[in-house]
Amino acid sequence: MQDETPTDWLRAELQDTLDEDYEIELEDAALSLEISRIYREKHPNQMIRADYFRELLRLQSELIRLQDWVSYHKEKVVVIFEGRDSAGKGGAIKRISQRLNPRVCRVVALPAPSDREKSQWYFQRYVSHLPAGGEIVLFDRSWYNRAGVERVMGFASETQVDQFFDDVPEFERMLVRSGIRLVKYWFSITDEEQQMRFLMRIHDPLKQWKLSPMDLQSRVRWEDYTKAKEEMLMQTNIPEAPWYIVPGNDKKRARLNCISHLLDQFPYEDVPHEEVALPNRVFNPDYERDVLPPELFVPQRY
Repeated sequence: MQDETPTDWLRAELQDTLDEDYEIELEDAALSLEISRIYREKHPNQMIRADYFRELLRLQSELIRLQDWVSYHKEKVVVIFEGRDSAGKGGAIKRISQRLNPRVCRVVALPAPSDREKSQWYFQRYVSHLPAGGEIVLFDRSWYNRAGVERVMGFASETQVDQFFDDVPEFERMLVRSGIRLVKYWFSITDEEQQMRFLMRIHDPLKQWKLSPMDLQSRVRWEDYTKAKEEMLMQTNIPEAPWYIVPGNDKKRARLNCISHLLDQFPYEDVPHEEVALPNRVFNPDYERDVLPPELFVPQRY
């Protein structure tokens, strides 16, 4: 260790970073070899892994610059991610937030509303999660549940849906007028692609938790979701907060394209930083460190 140079240390740190990325990628792999083989046949032009990681790391470094700009100028940013089940929203959100400060960038994924929340103004439970100055909020599904799953599954009446379409443009204009920068993404996949991803989840014990009865019903009601999506986009695509569609059949390209486009939405630039210097450790020659009992330590199994 004494012969280790700063270059060696940085190389080791980079390798640790790549190991984390590989771990995430392994999470995306299907454990069923046959389904994995079929999936590769359906996606013959996938990006070379090294090229993907290189570009992802470059874009994530830009996201850190964006984060610093948001924090420094007390900007307020909301990014909405919508799309069919398994369209890739979660994967994109994970890569966006992966290297950012959780005190600046947080993910909001709300469960089904409680009985109390159902009696509130529809937008009320989302308002409490909106950003303060210097914050970025990523909504993994949002108030657009009313125009999608709630409508298709019968949890909202047509009267409630019509009221939502009347209200949401003005609600979003209010957010923009308050200084919030609002960006909305719809991740789009084909019928065949969703079927393939659902099959991969069924055969992957690490991902079966992602499949709920509601997800399975979404397969049955594919056309209903299509009609609901088309009307939602038509009714809520306003100049102050337009929709952006992300073609999602190719997961890696979808993530890179989404992050690249998101960065383009902001006039971010480098901001002043205080120079960081590591202070000297205070050394007390009279201090003796106590020996802790072994039962306090985690067993060294690896």
